[in-house]
Amino acid sequence: MNSSTPSTANGNDSKKFKRDRPPCSPSRVLHLRKIPCDVTEAEIISLGLPFGKVTNLLMLKGKSQAFLEMASEEAAVTMVNYYTPITPHLRSQPVYIQYSNHRELKTDNLPNQARAQAALQAVSAVQSGSLALSGGPSNEGTVLPGQSPVLRIIIENLFYPVTLEVLHQIFSKFGTVLKIITFTKNNQFQALLQYADPVNAHYAKMALDGQNIYNACCTLRIDFSKLTSLNVKYNNDKSRDFTRLDLPTGDGQPSLEPPMAAAFGAPGIISSPYAGAAGFAPAIGFPQATGLSVPAVPGALGPLTITSSAVTGRMAIPGASGIPGNSVLLVTNLNPDLITPHGLFILFGVYGDVHRVKIMFNKKENALVQMADANQAQLAMNHLSGQRLYGKVLRATLSKHQAVQLPREGQEDQGLTKDFSNSPLHRFKKPGSKNFQNIFPPSATLHLSNIPKDRKMALIQLGSVEEAIQALIELHNHDLGENHHLRVSFSKSTI
Repeated sequence: MNSSTPSTANGNDSKKFKRDRPPCSPSRVLHLRKIPCDVTEAEIISLGLPFGKVTNLLMLKGKSQAFLEMASEEAAVTMVNYYTPITPHLRSQPVYIQYSNHRELKTDNLPNQARAQAALQAVSAVQSGSLALSGGPSNEGTVLPGQSPVLRIIIENLFYPVTLEVLHQIFSKFGTVLKIITFTKNNQFQALLQYADPVNAHYAKMALDGQNIYNACCTLRIDFSKLTSLNVKYNNDKSRDFTRLDLPTGDGQPSLEPPMAAAFGAPGIISSPYAGAAGFAPAIGFPQATGLSVPAVPGALGPLTITSSAVTGRMAIPGASGIPGNSVLLVTNLNPDLITPHGLFILFGVYGDVHRVKIMFNKKENALVQMADANQAQLAMNHLSGQRLYGKVLRATLSKHQAVQLPREGQEDQGLTKDFSNSPLHRFKKPGSKNFQNIFPPSATLHLSNIPKDRKMALIQLGSVEEAIQALIELHNHDLGENHHLRVSFSKSTI
């Protein structure tokens, strides 16, 4: 057997894990521990799917372990960063993910690989579109979707409010969401959600059906809709067409076209659309971030990572002053020669409002960044930890400090601690701001706006994500004259 085969080195992986964390440098091969004995290959693959293409899989059921190979190291890094604060669950059991010592999986000569290869082939066939989406079963027994890219979603046990923004954020991790309509029928909060492609609807249903958005409540029940397209007339809290920013907000209930009404038996108008947080506002705002049970959605589920729009945007829960938890991040492995408090303020400000930044006086490669609330801190950590900045891989974790202290008068600080709490550059100070809908991971393509020209906006693609991050730090709020200051964000699309 090939010496680089994980089954021969598997004990080393687990021993090394016990000694020190993280055990080794990033690799596109991930080592999964404590997997349930009855888990299927498809379930393991579904953990990796939201982050990119899965290229190989090795199951070691006797040891409750598996190895998952992603197409790129970047996808594996994103996956580990996501699952570090939010432990994924398979069949209600926590599963632990770390980088493997192996750089690739060599499984050609291994017995018992037929099921894994069949599952991988089924997935790649769906991804490449080579399988007719006819509803026939694949090799792994998973039913492929019909032609419809529209999902019907029922939220059971609705203990906390679920907004259109929350649904968009959860489901957009599996592909481009074009339209959403929310409504109440039979005293149940429901939604119709249309993807750009039926394949995305298939993966979303596979990963999310039966999961809870919050701990022990707000359970997702997902089916394919008979509809193949949604007709949205208004962009408001109840319905949204993300391809049509020109639609009116409307002042009444969103009405349905007759064929849509027939599809779920409504008489033309959806009865009593869901009234935001009315009647559901918990005293503390949102549930605490303990025991989040939704595993397979990067950057989406639960108070850990739902963007502030859920709290401060359209819902406006009275008395909700952010989510309980720590809002201070410890940022390490910075380049001490190039990093400044202002640079960290601009970069972390993409994912929330930064109140204070402190670069450590005696160890300038470390800094504390205080966000407006714990929710924003988690979002910034998920998106920025593992990104390269000024030649070094930045790491962000939750700090044990609850706040960043300003230096006392006369205390030597060299300008390393800055208070930005009243900065005019905060992106999220306006409730319901469009900025809440435009939070994307760092990418090589930047979205520029507020340009004093006819078109006012532009996309610009740089050579790498690292260059784009540095350009955003240096050019956001750049004075273009005529009282225009350039706004720079990461784009969700490429050129």
